[in-house]
Amino acid sequence: MKPRRILVTGAAGFVGRHLMPAIAARFPDAVVTEAAFDITDRDAVAEAVRAGRPEACIHLAAIAAIPAARQDPGRAWAVNLHGTLSLAETLLAEVPDCLLVFASSADAYGASFRSGQKLTEDAPLAPVNVYGATKAATDLALGAMAATGLRVVRVRPFNHTGAGQSDDFVTAAFARQLALIATGKQPPVLHVGDLSPLRDFLDVRDVCAGYVACIGAAEALPQGAILNLASGIPRRIADVLEDLMQAAGVRAEIRADPARMRPTDIPIACGDAARARALLGWTPTIPWTDTVAAVARDWRDRIGA
Repeated sequence: MKPRRILVTGAAGFVGRHLMPAIAARFPDAVVTEAAFDITDRDAVAEAVRAGRPEACIHLAAIAAIPAARQDPGRAWAVNLHGTLSLAETLLAEVPDCLLVFASSADAYGASFRSGQKLTEDAPLAPVNVYGATKAATDLALGAMAATGLRVVRVRPFNHTGAGQSDDFVTAAFARQLALIATGKQPPVLHVGDLSPLRDFLDVRDVCAGYVACIGAAEALPQGAILNLASGIPRRIADVLEDLMQAAGVRAEIRADPARMRPTDIPIACGDAARARALLGWTPTIPWTDTVAAVARDWRDRIGA
């Protein structure tokens, strides 16, 4: 599929800033519109869709941080579920041939990770936090809409990081502290949460490549397709911290901070992306060392080292 018009919601966010150049590289002739509307404003959504008449839409706009969703559940549900449904309903009514690429989340699997196995897309959705619940509910709702004609791909990326990420997320939180320490703006003490869990990390640029590949492979994808984007490599959070310290060239005392502890009993969360490999030809290509170097460099630049 070579779309002439692509709509991107959330283009100004962390993932969006990496996605826009990826779209331009893959579809240089497409007119790409960055959605400027409030996703919770149904009239604004309808006006934008009618004006742009997209042939593909990558929907990133969301309350994406677990703490933010926990602090304001009403807003998280309004944006992540109801805003997405408003967009999907408008696309189906106004441009029914438009492909919607929905950025879901591996957080929707939640308690299913307690199996300790690498999860495929067939694993039950069993969220354990508000953010995961909003993504799971939206994922299921869009699946039901696919049965009535909505062209949609539900993409479930695992943890992804890179330059520009908020320090609401673990790798960026570590990198920010390391940059502060390196510049003498923080004592050489790193305040951390639980370092024992293992998580499946991706570079944000690999995730964006997956979203773009969904558009390219649109004609071959099953209606309502679900695709994991995962490395399949579980990394202990303690090892991620060590990798970042090496990239930043900083050593520090590591001190547990109760305020940073998240209530969870999921020791390992890892995914199986065999379906994305088969249907999209997608696989992560950016080495982990390049990813942590990019995160460390980004925070060093932000802090002003």
